[in-house]
Amino acid sequence: MAHHATHVASAFRASAFACLMFATLVPAYTARALEGTHERPDYSVTQQLQRLREDADEGSAMAQFVLGAMYHLGEVVPQDYTESAKWISRAADQGFVVAQFALGEMYALGQGVPEDAVLAHKWFNLSGAQAARITGANKLTRRAAEMRDALARTMSPAQIEEAQKLAR
Repeated sequence: MAHHATHVASAFRASAFACLMFATLVPAYTARALEGTHERPDYSVTQQLQRLREDADEGSAMAQFVLGAMYHLGEVVPQDYTESAKWISRAADQGFVVAQFALGEMYALGQGVPEDAVLAHKWFNLSGAQAARITGANKLTRRAAEMRDALARTMSPAQIEEAQKLAR
């Protein structure tokens, strides 16, 4: 199980890093968040974080995920799995596919949420199904299916059935 936990944590870091990079490259989101920051030496990381939090509070799934990933990894803010789960869960509830995958990992490991194979399976199932509809998301589709299937091998048929019902 320790190897599985290390593998899951590594996958989370990789997916979070990819999304953080994505967030910096998406003009529609970052134009507002970073507008003029390179020209203003007085615009601090604290102000950028405050703007990110405002966007997250206003319902931006990407901002919610990025904020949750920052808390999960302890980047810029202190590591706090409970705060991470709060933000990532909000993004996942909006259908943000990488957040769904990350939330599945968090439930699989009990990071910021109680360890729960049924909910982990549900989130892996949802992220895999949604990623399958996104051009270029083959790796995420495959990883979600692998994680879901690995969990299923440790679950009873009744738990699997419950997870599948929750994913509908």
